[in-house]
Amino acid sequence: MRIGIIGTGNIGGSLVRHLSRASHDVKVANSRGPETIEADLLTHGARAVTAAEAAQDVQVLILSVPLGAIPHLADIVRTLPESATVIDTSNYYPQRDGEGFLPEGTVESVWVTEQLGRPVVKAWNSIGASPLAEKGRPAGTEGRVALPVAADREEDRTRAHALVDATGFDPYDAGPLAESWRQQPGTPCYGTDLTLGELPQALATADAEHAPRRRDIYVDAAAERLGSGISPDADWGVALARLLFR
Repeated sequence: MRIGIIGTGNIGGSLVRHLSRASHDVKVANSRGPETIEADLLTHGARAVTAAEAAQDVQVLILSVPLGAIPHLADIVRTLPESATVIDTSNYYPQRDGEGFLPEGTVESVWVTEQLGRPVVKAWNSIGASPLAEKGRPAGTEGRVALPVAADREEDRTRAHALVDATGFDPYDAGPLAESWRQQPGTPCYGTDLTLGELPQALATADAEHAPRRRDIYVDAAAERLGSGISPDADWGVALARLLFR
């Protein structure tokens, strides 16, 4: 597929590596310009471009930026044809995005659709940076981690499932975007690296009322242990998430 990725942080960078390694045609951009994109992201054929160029002639545009940056990408997203798929990997963290940035009870990716003026897919938001980089496995591998994919349009869902699989994880149909709150931070499937057999129950038992507090406890515990803004390694982060969220 022809893919544009905006964002070169821990999640975006891993997606660039995984998808270009899987022989997809990948363009990558950040907010600072193509000359600032690290060479190791381009090892498997990905091309460094501007954000506007990342949205040109692509079938899929992946937005892997902090939630607060989403509105600034609206003009770029509007240049896409209606047939293109937009995938949102973001999550709301008050500690980073600002207390009260989203009203309580907001379904994050529904808010994203409102900012961008078009449907999006919610995917790759429920896995930590280290597991995304390290735990991808070929299809059929026993114990392969599964990731929820929420979407409203069938073609978007089909493309996102194929790309999640290409990054080394089992895609699972998590229903329409309105239900994507079930994969937001603080829920049983968030950061817990579940298998395809375990994921449906985790989504079904998500608790919208208590998830934000559990999210904040996780952030506070990780910051106390590791320092603010530092991502935990795969094993420690998953163990903490399973303790708090399941």
